[in-house]
Amino acid sequence: MMKFFLILLFMFMFNKKYLSIIKIMLMIFLLMYMNLYQSMNSFTLINKMFMMDQMSITLMMLTMWISFLMILASNKIFINHNYKTNFTMLIMMLNFILLLSFTMQNFMNFYIMFETSLIPTLLLILGWGYQPERLQASMYLLLYTITASLPLLLSLMWMYNQNGHLFMFMNYFNSMNYMNYPLNMLWWMMSILAFMVKMPIYLMHLWLPKAHVEAPIAGSMILAGLLLKLGGYAFMRMTYIYPYLTFNISPFLTSLALWGGVITSLICIRQTDIKSLIAYSSISHMALMCMGVSFLSTWGWYGALMIMIAHGLSSSCLFMLANLTYENTSTRSMYLTKGMITMFPTMSMWWFITSLTNMAGPPSLNLLSEINLIMSNMWISLTIMIPLMIMIFMTATYSLILYTSMNHGSISNYSNPLILLSPNFHSMNLFHLLPIFMLIFKPELLSMSF
Repeated sequence: MMKFFLILLFMFMFNKKYLSIIKIMLMIFLLMYMNLYQSMNSFTLINKMFMMDQMSITLMMLTMWISFLMILASNKIFINHNYKTNFTMLIMMLNFILLLSFTMQNFMNFYIMFETSLIPTLLLILGWGYQPERLQASMYLLLYTITASLPLLLSLMWMYNQNGHLFMFMNYFNSMNYMNYPLNMLWWMMSILAFMVKMPIYLMHLWLPKAHVEAPIAGSMILAGLLLKLGGYAFMRMTYIYPYLTFNISPFLTSLALWGGVITSLICIRQTDIKSLIAYSSISHMALMCMGVSFLSTWGWYGALMIMIAHGLSSSCLFMLANLTYENTSTRSMYLTKGMITMFPTMSMWWFITSLTNMAGPPSLNLLSEINLIMSNMWISLTIMIPLMIMIFMTATYSLILYTSMNHGSISNYSNPLILLSPNFHSMNLFHLLPIFMLIFKPELLSMSF
């Protein structure tokens, strides 16, 4: 089988008529697949700047997959000729920056790519956003990200001064040799602050619903599907070199993330804007990921990587469905969007399946990841189960509210029943949801890294 793929690869390389975007994507997928089954402790050095291991390859494949789907979902921009060339260039630039971020072996190079990803995202929101409030949303995104990243830059410079390198897989000296305990904890919290904002966790999340609501469909998909995972990936990389520091602050970090997830779940229940509800739901899912990483158990890291992949696909699909609902009804209000099941039963079916994955229903990858995260953290304290159970229950509650408020009830006068669903719409939903239900049959693809 591998020989067959290599033959196809050489055919594509030496035949110019096959050099299209799809063929290039297939070649990249092939190169990543060849390194997929190596553990996280082993990595492949491509050259002096780039490396690949199983965790980075998994997120690179997610990046390619989501980027392909968000171009398909943005067909209205191409139909209306709304600066489609500039739009495609920004998407490809952001895709390239994210691929570089996941392959950098030096923390300073990763920091540069980490901050550079802000520029195409900002231009997407400013150029193709829907309302004048996109200026305020862009300002929130810019200020939150840059303010939190400056302490990280100072921290990386200090780490280089003390250790002589910033390589991700080499030993780092004990920072406690240079600072006392309170300063040590303060330094570490300042170092991971940029990643907490990017994920985001509670108290650092105000930019997220504003950016999601004002962003176009491609911006929402890449924010929820990829940029939030970039923060989680960076947090796991930093934790890998200073695990004891993360474990020391894990009670505070986990308490903030879990109770913040409970509060944002309650906010989701009273939301009226569809995109705002989906954006707030990302905070509770990332709280589970933060909990799994901070306690340093193997199952926790295994579940954290799985929930990043599962949430990236399911939230991207939710935003795509919300965008199609907005195009059909010209409103994002849950009060004005009613009776979709009588007009578009197939779209209602996709809403149901996606809401099921969002609440971690079987047999989705979300369920397996949440089971791993719960089991990995019960050994710390049974008290942690209280906010965890409340958050999981609230997740199911607002997912059902999201589905029933739009699909049940009498048809709204704002709806347009003449809009037909294209085969492109069903293909995009299938490409989003099929990996979620197929990966649960082969979970070692995501667990070999530990």
